[in-house]
Amino acid sequence: MEAAPRPHEISRRTAFGVLATGIAAVAAPPELHPRLQTAPRSDVLPDAMPKRMPTIFIAHGAPPLLDIESWVDELARWGRALPTPKSILMLSAHWEQRPITLGATRAVPLVYDFYGFPQKYYEQQYAAPGAPDLARRVKELMGAVEHDVVESERGLDHGAYVPLVAMYPKVDVPVLQMSLPSLEGPELFALGKTLTPLRDEGVLIVGSGFLTHNLRRIDFGPEPATPAWAEEFDAWAADALTRRDVDALVDFERRAPGVEIALPTTEHFVPVLAALGAAADETKIAFPITGFWAGSLTRRSVQFG
Repeated sequence: MEAAPRPHEISRRTAFGVLATGIAAVAAPPELHPRLQTAPRSDVLPDAMPKRMPTIFIAHGAPPLLDIESWVDELARWGRALPTPKSILMLSAHWEQRPITLGATRAVPLVYDFYGFPQKYYEQQYAAPGAPDLARRVKELMGAVEHDVVESERGLDHGAYVPLVAMYPKVDVPVLQMSLPSLEGPELFALGKTLTPLRDEGVLIVGSGFLTHNLRRIDFGPEPATPAWAEEFDAWAADALTRRDVDALVDFERRAPGVEIALPTTEHFVPVLAALGAAADETKIAFPITGFWAGSLTRRSVQFG
């Protein structure tokens, strides 16, 4: 049984109504193209040691991201530039649950965890192969640090499948989703460090969220202005990430400028801390996608390694 909604989840449901209303107010986007599905492939790793994978953080947009051709193109180019993963471990802002829970260990229906959108967004498909072998490996790593890990029948939520539709449209990479056990920065950074060995096993570790996320301040006007608080927070995050200032990043609720308005709730920021932890001592950091959407939502995405 899934855990009951937390207070911040209830507030996000209300905010989703604001987002959906704003999207409906603009011109209707073109229909989503159906995605081809391919036969599942095994996520068993080959005997040869693969190249060490980077870890990444994706600004995952919302269901309408897939109607924004330029954003889809940016994600597609990024996916092609990355080493080909044997499997993907996804940590999305939209699933907080303790004990740590693994979903999509096999191909199961998507979770349409949004409200008030046009029907076509509830018809999007992404039948990624399941990743049972990766699930066993995650349990092994977590068990070494005394973490309980359970499995569920939960499918990929929109924080997971929306960017993957753009980055891996062939739907041939096994995907496993892992819940965030909490929203505490130090804990999620430590969780990422525990997952680091997966990078040498061909696994792409992905945090998915938004570095700024205040749905009550979005602007779907024709030329939305980016408010100063969003620019300042985005610049602070970029600087701290570039310098690998772990102390500042895990303590972002006290150190980041304008955090109260940039992040009324923190679930969309903290996946970057798991990706940062999994990167270990990686010094190569890049921002494959930048800019803002709907005025104040930074699209800044991060690649470590």
